[in-house]
Amino acid sequence: MAASGEHSTALPPDPEPSDTTGLAEGGSVQPGDTPPDSGSLSASANQNPLPKHRFTPVAIAGMAAAALIAVLFLVVAVVYGLQVFGLMDRW
Repeated sequence: MAASGEHSTALPPDPEPSDTTGLAEGGSVQPGDTPPDSGSLSASANQNPLPKHRFTPVAIAGMAAAALIAVLFLVVAVVYGLQVFGLMDRW
Protein backbone atom coordinates (compact mmCIF):
# COMPACT_ATOMS: atom_id res chain seq x y z
CA MET A 1 0.00 0.00 0.00
CA ALA A 2 1.35 3.42 -0.90
CA ALA A 3 2.16 5.81 1.92
CA SER A 4 0.49 9.21 1.96
CA GLY A 5 1.92 11.51 -0.67
CA GLU A 6 3.14 8.64 -2.89
CA HIS A 7 1.41 7.74 -6.14
CA SER A 8 1.01 4.30 -7.61
CA THR A 9 2.86 3.70 -10.90
CA ALA A 10 0.00 1.67 -12.43
CA LEU A 11 -2.39 3.67 -14.59
CA PRO A 12 -6.15 3.19 -14.13
CA PRO A 13 -7.88 1.30 -16.94
CA ASP A 14 -10.04 4.31 -17.89
CA PRO A 15 -8.85 7.87 -18.69
CA GLU A 16 -9.38 10.62 -16.12
CA PRO A 17 -12.57 12.48 -17.19
CA SER A 18 -11.29 15.87 -15.99
CA ASP A 19 -8.17 15.56 -18.21
CA THR A 20 -9.94 14.16 -21.29
CA THR A 21 -10.92 16.56 -24.06
CA GLY A 22 -14.25 16.13 -25.83
CA LEU A 23 -16.25 15.28 -22.72
CA ALA A 24 -19.29 17.26 -21.67
CA GLU A 25 -20.18 18.24 -18.11
CA GLY A 26 -20.61 15.10 -16.01
CA GLY A 27 -18.35 12.99 -18.23
CA SER A 28 -20.70 12.33 -21.15
CA VAL A 29 -19.50 12.51 -24.77
CA GLN A 30 -20.37 15.46 -27.02
CA PRO A 31 -22.83 14.57 -29.82
CA GLY A 32 -20.90 13.20 -32.82
CA ASP A 33 -17.69 12.79 -30.81
CA THR A 34 -15.91 9.49 -30.26
CA PRO A 35 -15.49 8.39 -26.65
CA PRO A 36 -11.90 8.09 -25.38
CA ASP A 37 -10.14 4.72 -25.41
CA SER A 38 -10.33 2.60 -22.28
CA GLY A 39 -7.78 0.13 -21.06
CA SER A 40 -8.45 -3.47 -22.04
CA LEU A 41 -8.66 -6.24 -19.47
CA SER A 42 -9.31 -9.03 -22.00
CA ALA A 43 -6.89 -11.78 -22.90
CA SER A 44 -4.52 -11.69 -25.83
CA ALA A 45 -5.76 -12.73 -29.27
CA ASN A 46 -2.85 -15.17 -29.50
CA GLN A 47 -3.98 -18.72 -28.81
CA ASN A 48 -1.92 -21.62 -27.58
CA PRO A 49 -0.65 -23.71 -30.49
CA LEU A 50 -2.50 -26.93 -31.19
CA PRO A 51 -0.69 -30.13 -30.21
CA LYS A 52 1.06 -31.95 -33.05
CA HIS A 53 -0.59 -35.26 -32.19
CA ARG A 54 -4.20 -36.09 -31.39
CA PHE A 55 -3.21 -37.42 -27.95
CA THR A 56 -0.37 -35.92 -25.96
CA PRO A 57 1.98 -38.23 -24.01
CA VAL A 58 0.39 -37.09 -20.74
CA ALA A 59 -3.08 -37.99 -22.05
CA ILE A 60 -1.85 -41.43 -23.17
CA ALA A 61 -0.26 -42.07 -19.76
CA GLY A 62 -3.48 -41.03 -18.03
CA MET A 63 -5.58 -43.33 -20.21
CA ALA A 64 -3.17 -46.22 -19.60
CA ALA A 65 -3.34 -45.66 -15.83
CA ALA A 66 -7.15 -45.55 -15.92
CA ALA A 67 -7.26 -48.74 -18.01
CA LEU A 68 -4.89 -50.53 -15.59
CA ILE A 69 -7.05 -49.55 -12.61
CA ALA A 70 -10.18 -50.74 -14.43
CA VAL A 71 -8.58 -54.12 -15.28
CA LEU A 72 -7.40 -54.61 -11.69
CA PHE A 73 -10.89 -53.77 -10.42
CA LEU A 74 -12.47 -56.32 -12.76
CA VAL A 75 -9.99 -59.06 -11.78
CA VAL A 76 -10.64 -58.48 -8.07
CA ALA A 77 -14.42 -58.43 -8.67
CA VAL A 78 -14.34 -61.71 -10.61
CA VAL A 79 -12.16 -63.46 -8.00
CA TYR A 80 -14.38 -62.18 -5.18
CA GLY A 81 -17.50 -63.32 -7.05
CA LEU A 82 -16.02 -66.79 -7.55
CA GLN A 83 -15.21 -67.02 -3.85
CA VAL A 84 -18.69 -65.86 -2.82
CA PHE A 85 -20.40 -68.49 -4.99
CA GLY A 86 -18.03 -71.22 -3.75
CA LEU A 87 -16.47 -71.87 -7.14
CA MET A 88 -13.05 -70.91 -5.85
CA ASP A 89 -12.35 -72.10 -2.30
CA ARG A 90 -8.80 -70.86 -1.99
CA TRP A 91 -6.74 -68.34 -3.85
